[in-house]
Amino acid sequence: MQATSIPKEKERLIELLVNFLEEIGLSITCATEEEPGFLPGIHIKNGGLSIDPEQVLYPGDILHEAGHLAAVPPQIRAELNGKLPDIDMHRGAELMTLAWSYAAALYLKIPPTVVFHEQGYKGGSQNLIDNFENGRAIGLPMLQYCEMAYDEKNAQRLGVQPFPHMVNWLRLK
Repeated sequence: MQATSIPKEKERLIELLVNFLEEIGLSITCATEEEPGFLPGIHIKNGGLSIDPEQVLYPGDILHEAGHLAAVPPQIRAELNGKLPDIDMHRGAELMTLAWSYAAALYLKIPPTVVFHEQGYKGGSQNLIDNFENGRAIGLPMLQYCEMAYDEKNAQRLGVQPFPHMVNWLRLK
């Protein structure tokens, strides 16, 4: 990333997130954005994310938006631009995105509150964290259906680690 006027801690966090997202196969560009996005400084472009670090208010929102991309089939992901259309597939993917971004936060060893911050999730961020921490993994059934992560029973049957471990970070089908 280029030199910016954002705080070093925020810059390091954004860099960590961008590196992770690129490692799992998402296309990420850092660029100055003129148009407002759904979330400040984060835009879905050509199936990837365009991030303006100067405008990002909450770096955890980057993981959440990336989760939307990860949760859709690759042929649909490649065509996504701008705000996601309000259709059943994206509404269902919202639940997957919650679980995906929680798993990503743990994988990256950052507090879940970075993703589930108080200014998001219509005031329900702590409730989401509590559910995940108490084994109520919202969105896990869909992650299982898409062969991305598994509950205890299915993970044991398949010989993989259970959620929050992700078998696949990107939906393959």
